[in-house]
Amino acid sequence: MRRTKAVSALSLVAAGTLLLSACSGGDSGSGSTDQNGSSTDVKSMAVGKAETGDSFKLADVKGWDGTVTVGIDDGYSGYNNNTPDTNSSYNTYILTAVLEDSFVLDGNNKVLLNADMFDSIDVTSKDPQVVTYKIKPNIKWSDNAAFDCHDLYLNWLSQSGQAKGSDGKNPFNAASTTGYDKIKTATCKDNLTFETDYSEPYLDYKGLFSGVSILPAHILEKNTGIADITKLAPTGDPAQLSKAGDFWTNKWKGFDKALMPASGPYMIDAFDANQKAVTLVKNPNWAGGKGGPAKIIVRAMEDTKAMATALQNGEIDVAASTQPDATAAQTMKSLSAQGVTYGSAAQLTYEHLDLQFNRMFKDDALRKAFFESVDRKAITDKLLKEVQADASPLNSIVFFQGEEGYTDLYGSKAGLGADAAAKTLTDAGWAKGADGIFAKNGQRASFKITHNQNARRSQTVEIIISQAKAAGIEVKDETDANFLKGGRVSTGDYDIALFGWSSAPFKSQSRSIYVCPNNGGDQNYQNLCDPKIDEAFTAAVKATDEQSKLQNYQAADKAIADKYATMPLFQTPSMWAFKGIDRVYMQSYNGVLWNAGEWEQKK
Repeated sequence: MRRTKAVSALSLVAAGTLLLSACSGGDSGSGSTDQNGSSTDVKSMAVGKAETGDSFKLADVKGWDGTVTVGIDDGYSGYNNNTPDTNSSYNTYILTAVLEDSFVLDGNNKVLLNADMFDSIDVTSKDPQVVTYKIKPNIKWSDNAAFDCHDLYLNWLSQSGQAKGSDGKNPFNAASTTGYDKIKTATCKDNLTFETDYSEPYLDYKGLFSGVSILPAHILEKNTGIADITKLAPTGDPAQLSKAGDFWTNKWKGFDKALMPASGPYMIDAFDANQKAVTLVKNPNWAGGKGGPAKIIVRAMEDTKAMATALQNGEIDVAASTQPDATAAQTMKSLSAQGVTYGSAAQLTYEHLDLQFNRMFKDDALRKAFFESVDRKAITDKLLKEVQADASPLNSIVFFQGEEGYTDLYGSKAGLGADAAAKTLTDAGWAKGADGIFAKNGQRASFKITHNQNARRSQTVEIIISQAKAAGIEVKDETDANFLKGGRVSTGDYDIALFGWSSAPFKSQSRSIYVCPNNGGDQNYQNLCDPKIDEAFTAAVKATDEQSKLQNYQAADKAIADKYATMPLFQTPSMWAFKGIDRVYMQSYNGVLWNAGEWEQKK
């Protein structure tokens, strides 16, 4: 899961059938647009140029000696994107061109074998489940070291949840261990053959060894004195595990060129923390297609309107935002005469409000009343219609609209009005004070909604403040630019957190957000804990057939809703625009650079 920083970024789970079902091909040349103002040819850009069947590789097209500048919503913070303080979509949006995965997602969220790196990935036994990875020969990191089984082994060791260091604790501070914790043993049969033996069935195995999580084992070995990481078992030497865990957790933050080689078509050449800009250049050892520009500069532009203006002024070539903004969308749509193509599509990301159970929201009635006071349709109508014409509130946490399993669980809980909210509080012993705000046992119904620096989020809270006040609830807006990357959200330091979750299309990835913190809830920052939720997720993750899996995820979805724990606002649409490139599609989980190595210059 990725926490979307400007929406926030980590996040949920949905099937590839939800998004556009694209056909292959290039620009259609049509000037017509869909209901959102996207050019009709944008749909065809969701498929890789050399994509065939269930395999993906970068097409070998003509590159060019130029620079493309890309604007995204927030900045880079770490090469290892799998610790709680770095785990962000905005790192993924850059690292997707730098670090290779076992499986690739195209623009339709179709899960494809990475044929540039792997000959095969197969379930070689069903009972017990064994998955075998065959790495292509002669694949190298950008520093000329072999990309091999050691790298996959480190990926498992670091996220297995099984390691114990010198202090008896896990030295690898992984944001989530879901899925990896089902692997009983991992073995390098040889340098190019990696075998994972599962303790129980895990249908979502394709979501593992992906998400820019395969890091260079040879760098860790060299800098820790560990001769061979594959000889270090989770139950092995605690001192060695502590060394490995400390390096993995702490030494791959920020940017250090000597420690951070690339396995993908591009490598990081420079990082300007002040300017929030990352410079990517071609990886000389990349074995796949040779297309794309010689240099890509990725700039963080937190103001989406300014991003659109920068595209208009020629300061950037690609504007790629997960933060839908009506004014910015209007600007980008108006630039077609300048050769700009605009696109918008639903993402596997949802905007939501998380209520903190360790604070005043222990009170069931207060949670329920807050839900009843918030009219989510007013939020989507005001903030999203220009970007997505048919935008409406999301009424599920585990499923997206139009997806099998989706049920409206929140239409009867949220937006019932001020009178309903006031009655809920009154019936529970709350009394309205002289200031018009309910209170109980000396505690006023007053709290903050905290979010990062984001204009749309500020507007969201502004709407909620007015709605809640009518119900006798005081809501305050707290903007913290570092809320999603400074530790506050991951330590639960909030009353209500407003952000977004984004994920690859594997529902098991949402488990770590909602099960009890002491039961694998590594990303459960709101301290929600309910046995019904845990039981349903456990049954879903270990299910051996799709129907059982679906039913148990539905049960988990309902249990979360019944706790009035998380209020889904909407499925977040992306919007992007570009010029000077033949085709760009903003992939829901990986951003626009997922296939930058096959971009061609548009004359």
